[in-house]
Amino acid sequence: MVISSSPIVRKAAYWASTAFAALVLGAAGAADLMRASAVMESLARLGYPAYFATILGMWEVLGAATVLVPGLPRLKEWAYAGMFFTLTGAALSHGASGDPVGRTLVPLVLLGAVLVSWSTRPVRRVVLPVEISAPRAA
Repeated sequence: MVISSSPIVRKAAYWASTAFAALVLGAAGAADLMRASAVMESLARLGYPAYFATILGMWEVLGAATVLVPGLPRLKEWAYAGMFFTLTGAALSHGASGDPVGRTLVPLVLLGAVLVSWSTRPVRRVVLPVEISAPRAA
């Protein structure tokens, strides 16, 4: 995925994709936590237990908030990873259960926004690798 090297375009792509992903995942998480009837019916149809809504909802709301708040680069990496696992799991669950293609594509479209957000995040939000040096000779 290549986004323009223009700082303005990258910043716009980052904020648009991040805001979209956080809004959708935050709203989905809130619906899960409120055990909305559509959520509960979908989970039951997919074969998941009802308590899964609480677990999934909590992590979706926390992940959405994490990618929006300043700082916390390592926690943001975990949030992005959680979003990736949640959305690919949703797409695979819908696909495997025989749901219509649209129900499989929705999480994949949202995953696209998450990947754009992750790939265009500012350098200050990137976890830099830890350099491991060889032990010194005595």
